[in-house]
Amino acid sequence: MKVAMGSDHAGFELKEKIKKYLRNHGIEVIDFGTNSTESTDYPDYALKVSNEVSSGHFERGILVCWTGNGMAIASNKVKGIRAGLCLNERMAELTRQHNDANVLCLPSLFVNEEDSYKIVDKFLSTVFEGGRHMPRLRKIEIYESKADGKA
Repeated sequence: MKVAMGSDHAGFELKEKIKKYLRNHGIEVIDFGTNSTESTDYPDYALKVSNEVSSGHFERGILVCWTGNGMAIASNKVKGIRAGLCLNERMAELTRQHNDANVLCLPSLFVNEEDSYKIVDKFLSTVFEGGRHMPRLRKIEIYESKADGKA
């Protein structure tokens, strides 16, 4: 599996730990920044990672910021992205099973290092259920495809 990662300054340290963890487990990770704890803007990294996932260059994306909310909001602006904010393994499992999420957003303020590994593992290993969830995702795809962006 090929994973795109990004963070802002508040998520930098956790991103670095997760990146190392994934690489140690044989997962290919490309880091789209940031590269320090110097203040930066989360949309820059959320949009880079999300565009890479949306284009098919990566199977999944992982984004980290202070609350995870900024990353999720920005990421979900990219067509074809279904970003889920996850605070625990169960949320990661359900966002994959029910929403076919392709980007995981993590809050460095609320998730410690060990829990982040469990969440990431669950996110990357859980398969989308399909079935009753397909019509719901299709509605989102139809909405995204409308030129004026209005329902």
